[in-house]
Amino acid sequence: MERPLSYRDAGVDLDAARRHTDNIAGLVHGGVAAFAGALPMPPMRDPLLVACTDGVGTKLLLARDLGRLEGLGQDLVAMSVNDLVCAGARPLGFLDYLAVGRLDPDEARVLVASIAAACAEAGCVLMGGETAEMPGLYAPGHFDLAGFAVGVVERDEMLGPHRVAAGDLIVGIPSSGIHSNGYSLVRALVADGLVPADPDLLLAPTRLYAAPVRALLDAGTPLAAAAHITGGGLPENLPRVLPDGLRAVLDTRTWTPPPAIQAVLGTGRVDPETAWSTFNMGIGMCLVAGEAVLDRIVAQVPDALVIGWVEAGEAGVRFVA
Repeated sequence: MERPLSYRDAGVDLDAARRHTDNIAGLVHGGVAAFAGALPMPPMRDPLLVACTDGVGTKLLLARDLGRLEGLGQDLVAMSVNDLVCAGARPLGFLDYLAVGRLDPDEARVLVASIAAACAEAGCVLMGGETAEMPGLYAPGHFDLAGFAVGVVERDEMLGPHRVAAGDLIVGIPSSGIHSNGYSLVRALVADGLVPADPDLLLAPTRLYAAPVRALLDAGTPLAAAAHITGGGLPENLPRVLPDGLRAVLDTRTWTPPPAIQAVLGTGRVDPETAWSTFNMGIGMCLVAGEAVLDRIVAQVPDALVIGWVEAGEAGVRFVA
């Protein structure tokens, strides 16, 4: 008679899962309601819940290859909370999903610790999450990360196209690097030896914009709209926050792309159209506001700078240089 088949025989290590749970117990701070995380709802007049979900993408593969996982949790949190604040929402809670081929509790703790630290910086609570060990679906050493953020905003304080007018300024807040978009292209350039496999250059964590943007709103700064510059770059993300009949004008002389993006562009293998539609090109967040509040924005975010304006015209982005 053949011996019984255990879960470990099938590739799932329950002991490792228990060690992982113990390792991260102190990193989760939301209230616990048996099988779910719980958060108090702040007192508000007419609240709307706002939710976002996103992942880190193929940056995970490059980070694994280069042996640096510490910043990936910040990438994960930033991709969702930066979207959330574009509605004017205050981030409240975050949940993560980690899927692995084989669970390494020490490695998983590095990832979750990075998530928890980023949540604290963004002003939200890590409510909990899920770690799934799935041998056969993921090869040993491979993993995926997804995140889910929830926030709240007063209905009449939501940012968006309805607040934008011709003549408004577009204020850019620089990116920390490539952030979390375009890494399939970056990995191909690294594989061909065209971009150095330097984690300091290529793996800078995505900048967190939620706290400074919320600080502006909490201080009563009348922002009209905000655009998180992710996949699709400036040409696709800026028009999403403009009403019909208005377009963005960007002066590309007003900022310089960070070294990581310059390294990609310097290969000569990425044409301008692909670059602008793939990378943030050095601007990770755009705020749309009247000229009268520019000083208040710069006081809160010292490296913010005017990169363009809003004008009447067919939807899209017009570049000047």
